[in-house]
Amino acid sequence: MDAQTRQLGERRSGGRQQGFSLIELLIVVSVILIIAAIAIPNFLRSKMRANETSAVSSLRTITTAEVVYSTTYGIGYSSSLAALGGTSAIVDQSNAGLIDSVLSSGAKSGYAFTYVATASDGAGNIIAYTVNADPSVVGSSGDQHYYVDQTSIIRENNTGVAGMSDTPVN
Repeated sequence: MDAQTRQLGERRSGGRQQGFSLIELLIVVSVILIIAAIAIPNFLRSKMRANETSAVSSLRTITTAEVVYSTTYGIGYSSSLAALGGTSAIVDQSNAGLIDSVLSSGAKSGYAFTYVATASDGAGNIIAYTVNADPSVVGSSGDQHYYVDQTSIIRENNTGVAGMSDTPVN
């Protein structure tokens, strides 16, 4: 009788089965894959938007630094992003220390920054410049292209390199 009672008890409690069945594991894996399929594209889009926001913020930083540079040194705008940056203890017109070393290198948060001095006065002082911020990998690090010049109006283009005639950023 004891053997029959033990068998009945094992059947009711599932016997000596340990772990998960194959079906249960497949269900768990499929749920995880569905969640990943939803989450990964959203994460990538969020990362691209964050890079784009960082690019606009960096352009604002550059234009502010240019105004400070021009006011401080009285020689117009800087000749390059590297002149606005700097890491040494000595601060001068070629090493102003107004922007961080990452931005002064020309690449930050998935964007490449291209600085061009476009006009100078008779004394050689730079009176106009442009900065373009373009995604390092279009569709991966960002979609928008940005432009700013000495007017401090940031402009955007979603199809190619931005320029002076593109729509201003809000």
